[in-house]
Amino acid sequence: MTHSPLHSLFSAVGSSSSPSEPQRAAPEAEDGNIEYKLKLVNPSQYRFEHLVTQMKWRLQEGRGEAVYQIGVEDNGLLVGLADEEMRASLKTLHRMAEKVGADITVLREREVDYDSDVPRKITEVLVRKVPDNQQFLDLRVAVLGNVDSGKSTLLGVLTQGELDNGRGRARLNLFRHLHEIQSGRTSSISFEILGFNSRGEVVNYSDSRTAEQICESSSKMITFIDLAGHHKYLRTTIFGLTSYCPDCALLLVSANTGIAGTTREHLGLALALKVPFFIVVSKVDLCSKATVERTVRQLERVLKQPGCHKLPLLVTSDDDAVTAAQQFAQSPNVTPIFTLSSVSGESLDLLKVFLNILPPLTNSKEQEELMQQLTEFQVDEIYTVPEVGTVVGGTLSSGICREGDQLVVGPTDDGRFLELKVCSIQRNRSACRVLRAGQAATLALGDFDRALLRKGMVMVSPEMNPTICSVFEAEIVLLFHATTFRRGFQVTVHVGNVRQTAVVEKIHAKDKLRTGEKAVVRFRFLKHPEYLKVGAKLLFREGVTKGIGHVTDVQAIAAGEAQARLGF
Repeated sequence: MTHSPLHSLFSAVGSSSSPSEPQRAAPEAEDGNIEYKLKLVNPSQYRFEHLVTQMKWRLQEGRGEAVYQIGVEDNGLLVGLADEEMRASLKTLHRMAEKVGADITVLREREVDYDSDVPRKITEVLVRKVPDNQQFLDLRVAVLGNVDSGKSTLLGVLTQGELDNGRGRARLNLFRHLHEIQSGRTSSISFEILGFNSRGEVVNYSDSRTAEQICESSSKMITFIDLAGHHKYLRTTIFGLTSYCPDCALLLVSANTGIAGTTREHLGLALALKVPFFIVVSKVDLCSKATVERTVRQLERVLKQPGCHKLPLLVTSDDDAVTAAQQFAQSPNVTPIFTLSSVSGESLDLLKVFLNILPPLTNSKEQEELMQQLTEFQVDEIYTVPEVGTVVGGTLSSGICREGDQLVVGPTDDGRFLELKVCSIQRNRSACRVLRAGQAATLALGDFDRALLRKGMVMVSPEMNPTICSVFEAEIVLLFHATTFRRGFQVTVHVGNVRQTAVVEKIHAKDKLRTGEKAVVRFRFLKHPEYLKVGAKLLFREGVTKGIGHVTDVQAIAAGEAQARLGF
C-alpha cells in the first residue's frame, strides 16, 4: 500500500495556512493503488492507451481496486477543475474503466481555494475490477468483543439486510448449535458473508439470495469470522485469530457497558498478534447521547495509552468513512470508531461505506511472492459431507492449489505424512478451480479416512519435504503471571493453526521469569509432533498466565524418531 497520507489531501482543502499559499497533499507514490490526475480532457489515442495501461497497473497494485484523485497534480498540488473540465475528465475515466472491464464510483467531491474566480473541485473516484484469475476480491474480518455486546446481531443485520427487533431476532440465522439459540451466546466460530458489487452496492441474503448467488453477484466479498465473546470460549477466540489469518478485526463495544469483560483481553490479543482493528460502538439506541460520548472518550483514552499507541478516528459522516478506510489501509496505527444501532439502523450505512472502500491490506507483490512458493494449506476444520466424503476447511498460506493436486498431510501422531488427492475446492460455498496463497477454502478429499486428520495439520506439496518437531525454542514476553514462570510449567501454545499443551524445558540465561520480562524459552509438546516454522508468531496461556513471542528455532526430527521422542 502507498503511504501517502490521503487524509491530508482532503483535510488540506479549506485549511490553507494563508490565502496566497497553495494547498498540497503528499506527492503521488510510484507504487500503491492511488493515482493523481490533474485532468483527463480529450486525450489523444496514444495518450488514452497509456492511461489505460497505467490504470491496469494501479488496479494490480490494489488487487482489483484503485482510487483516482481528479484535479490534483503529481506533486500533490490541489488545483481543482471547473465543472465542464471535471465532467469531461470523468467521462474519459469512464471510457478507461470500460476498456479494462472495470466500474467506477464517485466517492466524494470537494471545492478548493485556487487563484480563480470560477469554483474549482477535486473528485475522488473508486475504480473496481475483479482480477481475471479470481471470482471476487476477498477480505477477512474477525469480529471480537465482550459477551452480549451485539456481535452476532450486527452480523445478522449486515448479512440478512433486516434490522433487529431488539430481542435478538437478527442473530438466530447465525447460530450453529441449539444451546447457542437458547442462551443467545456464540460458542463456536461461524463465517458470514457480505458482498459488494462493482458499483459498491450491498449484496446480501435479502431478496432470498443463496450464498452462491451472493458470490456470483459480488466483486468484493467481506467474510466475517464471528468469534465467541464469553471468557470460557477464549481458546476458540484465540484459535480464530491465529489460525484464520484475518486481514483485520472489528472490535464491538456496547455503548451502555463500555469496556467490560473480555473487551480488554480481545483488544490485547489483536495488538499482540498485530491484527489491525477498527471499533464499533453498538446499542446506541439504548443510551443517552452523553453515555455514548462517555464510552467513546473511554475508548479514545485506552487507544492512546503507551501500550496501544493508536490514533482514534471517530466516523460521523460518509466523508469520514472514506477517509477512515484509506487511512486504515495506509497506517496500522489509525483506529476508526463507528457508533451505530442494529435496531434503529442509525449510522449502519457508514460502516457499509467503510467496508466497501476498505482496500486489501496486503499488496500484490507480497501475494505474488507467496504464490511462487510450494503449496501449504493449514487444516482448521474437518467435516464429513454425505456423498462428498471427507472435507477440510482452512487457509492456503503459500503456493497454489488446484483440483486434482496430489499433496501430503500430517504430521500424524507418529510424525508421518500421508498422501492424498484434492478432489474439489469451494470458496464461500461456491465451486472454485484454483486456490491462491492467502485465500480460505474447503477442500474435498474423497474417501480419505477422517480419523487420520486433526486440526493443526498441514497439507503440503510432496517436494517440500516438511520438517516436524516436538521441541522448539521461542523468544517470549511474559504478559501476565501470578507468581514466577519456571522450568516444568505447562501452557497451551497457539502457533497459527497449531494448538497443543507444551512444557517449559529450559529458560535460557535465567531461572525464572516474572510479568513483563523477556527470554528465550525451550518448549516440548506433550502429545505429538507439529509442523512449525521459524519466525511464526506464538501465543501461550494457562489460566491467568499469558505470553507472546515468535519461534526462533525448531529441533527437526525424522518421522521414525517421533514415537521414541514422545515416549510412545
